[in-house]
Amino acid sequence: MTSYFVTATGTDIGKTYVTSGIIRAGRAIKREFAAIKPVLSGYDTDTAPHSDPATLLEAMGRAVNPRNIATISPWRFAAPMSPDMAAARESRRIVFNDLVTFCQAAIAAAPGTLLIEGVGGVAVPLNEDHLVADWISALQIPVILVAGSYLGTISHTVTAGAFLAAQGIRVAAVVLNESPNSPVLPEETAATLERFVSCPIQIIPRDFDDGSFRKLAARL
Repeated sequence: MTSYFVTATGTDIGKTYVTSGIIRAGRAIKREFAAIKPVLSGYDTDTAPHSDPATLLEAMGRAVNPRNIATISPWRFAAPMSPDMAAARESRRIVFNDLVTFCQAAIAAAPGTLLIEGVGGVAVPLNEDHLVADWISALQIPVILVAGSYLGTISHTVTAGAFLAAQGIRVAAVVLNESPNSPVLPEETAATLERFVSCPIQIIPRDFDDGSFRKLAARL
């Protein structure tokens, strides 16, 4: 089965936006994508219909209800902070092997391509011993690295890519999700990044779809 891990250079870069966009675009090119987001911080039951797992469920055409949210996001924490801290606030802990086993089972059961959306950036702690990058490495699947087009993103993207490469993780694509009020055109940022990364770079323009998601889905 084919699977990709959707991670980012930091928090609030647009992982869910990109993941859900790929799922929807997949239907247009007759490709089946599904997604899970196993770990989630900042979860509020009162706003669950607008949460990240709800967005993924809607993209997959599944009902947004507590049962389905729990199915794709079993590790949910209320505090909007790194998972290790958020779990500690609730006297809980993410057992790394359980997380990996859950993802492996989801990969095996997926009828098409499974997208596993991470939490925060590549070096966010999951517990006292493991980072998101360790999670990806254990699954042995390639990465879709989501970055913004804000000032400073070149350094963040190159650094994140180098960190993943040092752990033997392949980056299948860098997705430049256009940031609001960016002083630099995303095309300029992409042109610079092409000198330092060896994978394809896909720009996702803000607030409209010009086929960029279809191009990205076709590459996967």
